[in-house]
Amino acid sequence: MKHVPFFRWVVTLGLVLIGCSVGVYLTTPDYPEREQVGLTVLSEAPDGTCTVRWTDPFELVEHTGPYQCDPYRPATFKAPNYEPGTDLGWDVGHVLAEGAQKGELYSLDEDEDIETSIALSDQLLGIGLLPTIIGLVGGNIRSLARLIGVRPAVVRKGERLRERAVQVAQDHTRAEEAVRTSWAPLHEALVKKRLDSIPVARLRGATRTRLPVRLLQRNGIHSVRDVLDAGAWEVAHVGGLGRQEAERVWSAARLMSERVSRDTTVRLDADRPDARTAALLNALQVLVEAGPQARSAAHTADLLAGELHRALAGAAPAAGWRKMLAAGRAERRYVPMAVAELRRLLAEAERGGVAERFAQASVDLLRGADGDPAGLSARVDFDTRPADYYEALAQVVDTTEGTVPIPPDPRRRLKSVPWSDMSSIMASPG
Repeated sequence: MKHVPFFRWVVTLGLVLIGCSVGVYLTTPDYPEREQVGLTVLSEAPDGTCTVRWTDPFELVEHTGPYQCDPYRPATFKAPNYEPGTDLGWDVGHVLAEGAQKGELYSLDEDEDIETSIALSDQLLGIGLLPTIIGLVGGNIRSLARLIGVRPAVVRKGERLRERAVQVAQDHTRAEEAVRTSWAPLHEALVKKRLDSIPVARLRGATRTRLPVRLLQRNGIHSVRDVLDAGAWEVAHVGGLGRQEAERVWSAARLMSERVSRDTTVRLDADRPDARTAALLNALQVLVEAGPQARSAAHTADLLAGELHRALAGAAPAAGWRKMLAAGRAERRYVPMAVAELRRLLAEAERGGVAERFAQASVDLLRGADGDPAGLSARVDFDTRPADYYEALAQVVDTTEGTVPIPPDPRRRLKSVPWSDMSSIMASPG
């Protein structure tokens, strides 16, 4: 299941509300600059509507105009108590201290819109702070709970051990591949030589077919190798055979080639080696000097690399807090088991000294004989312990197919020609 960032969305909602509060506050106009003045009330209604006279404190000029007096001010400020014998009263007001209306009366009722806007900003701020705090606290608690399984040191140690295991397995494979590459042409030459010595008449019993041996020999097909080189189509063409008979002959030659290949052994002649034998001795010397412990280390490395790969795949989120936070619930569920398995593998490897064995095996397998193309060192070493060289060769060759490459069947090149037209092909000259 993919991780759902619930608390992240809660924090986002809170921040949006706080942003709206800031926006409302920034768009709210400021309170205007004002100056307090005394007002002489000329007439006044019960609801506070009155006509007043005041002196502009800036221009020192008297003005008269309507105003909303405070109807709840003390009675001593109202007519006729304020000045007995007159209809005058008294109140306090404010005039603008800036702008084009400087000196004009300013009613405090006009501040209600500003106060309403400020109150809205405060409400948005209070509402936004609540989900922001909840999201931050809940998200941190959730993140801490998810980060409990982070084990970067264990993962890094497992990765280093896997790299060493893969390296030693590759080094051993490379050394064995060098032996196979040097052995293959020698083995192929011996197999072809033996197939050249087997007459085509030996295929009669295997195919239960009356082979026209003399007709085949007159057309250059004397041995089993010639049958393989010619292919079923050529055998049918020069021998006057049908499709099934030609296929049986070619298949029998192929099976005989496989048996000969399995039974053919390459002999190492250190006294008079050619370039190919010298190359094989050089390649074998690496495995012989590395010893069976290198082969055992490579086998252990191959198995351990597979187990470490599976454990590291499950423990991947534990490599760091970023990966753990990005992992889904199902991935985090398997992290403890994977880390435990990884710890077990590392502990067993440490008890068995696996890392040291891998390092030594890599050093031994990389100690080649590239500077000795004639194979002098390998020839001298082979004379002292030939059994070790043949044993190393047998171990490598047993992992190969052990067969000489078979020439491709010409039927694949002529598969567009139907067997019903074989009469015309067989009747053609040559």
